[in-house]
Amino acid sequence: MKTTPVTSADLARSVVAVPPLARNEDLSLNREANAALIRYLEAAGIRSIMHGGNANFYHVPVSSYQATLEMLAELAGPETWLLPSAGPDYGRLMDQAGILRDLPFPTAMALPMSFPFTDAGLATGLRHFTDKLGKPAVIYIKATDYIHPDTLGKLVEERRVAAIKYAAVRPDPADDPYLEAVAKVVPPSLLVSGIGERPAIEHMRDFGLVSFTSGSVCVAPRSSMKLLRLLGEKRYSEAEQVRNVFIPLEDCRDSISPIRVLHDAVTLAGIADMGPMLPLLTGLDQAQRGRVAGVAKALRAADLNV
Repeated sequence: MKTTPVTSADLARSVVAVPPLARNEDLSLNREANAALIRYLEAAGIRSIMHGGNANFYHVPVSSYQATLEMLAELAGPETWLLPSAGPDYGRLMDQAGILRDLPFPTAMALPMSFPFTDAGLATGLRHFTDKLGKPAVIYIKATDYIHPDTLGKLVEERRVAAIKYAAVRPDPADDPYLEAVAKVVPPSLLVSGIGERPAIEHMRDFGLVSFTSGSVCVAPRSSMKLLRLLGEKRYSEAEQVRNVFIPLEDCRDSISPIRVLHDAVTLAGIADMGPMLPLLTGLDQAQRGRVAGVAKALRAADLNV
């Protein structure tokens, strides 16, 4: 596992994969399946892996948090940057920061809180978290009213921010006054598009974001890395063609559940058996699995030809 401090080059060199976490039927960690998924990603050139919402880190017990992180660190290759998550509530943030501080991860992401919080209170909590962590953190923005751009800018000035995952959904990702305001106070080299392939072109082309996170990369890593390369070379028409292959699976994720669809899609595509989901989530029903299976298999088949 890569343990050196995070740089803009780390963010730009790879799509940031956001995989599910494989479990056995008794909900214990499935080491073999998790290793298979990480190896599948690394073989395609993925060097940044974030365990957050898709891995259901919201519900990982604090009592098993350290063991989970130690397993993932052992499975990653020497050049792979692993990014665990913490929170979202203040209590978990602080308890998990104490665990993370003694582990070699170069940073951790603070999961986004939805209720209750204030802008000033959130900033104070992030300051406490990074103080206890002993290093900058990744901030995850899922809504435009989550944190004020000026507040975010102050945290950046204080060197508390390793990166920002921007995942606020807009009807038109090119029309985003909030992201425009953030980009004025935060260096673009810290900004990563956080909603997969669908808005990646607009985010990188129009706002200067340096890379993007993806769940569907777990099914089609070569295609996702090709999209990133094309965007870096400003070959937007070709990038559009590559993005289109992801839309059927992204449509399933948006219409059913981003986390649940991805979890089962990795299994249905024949990459690794992710097993059951940790409560409070559940896997897809039979009809949903039938719909997702064909889409996931087609996406993986297309990826093999990249």
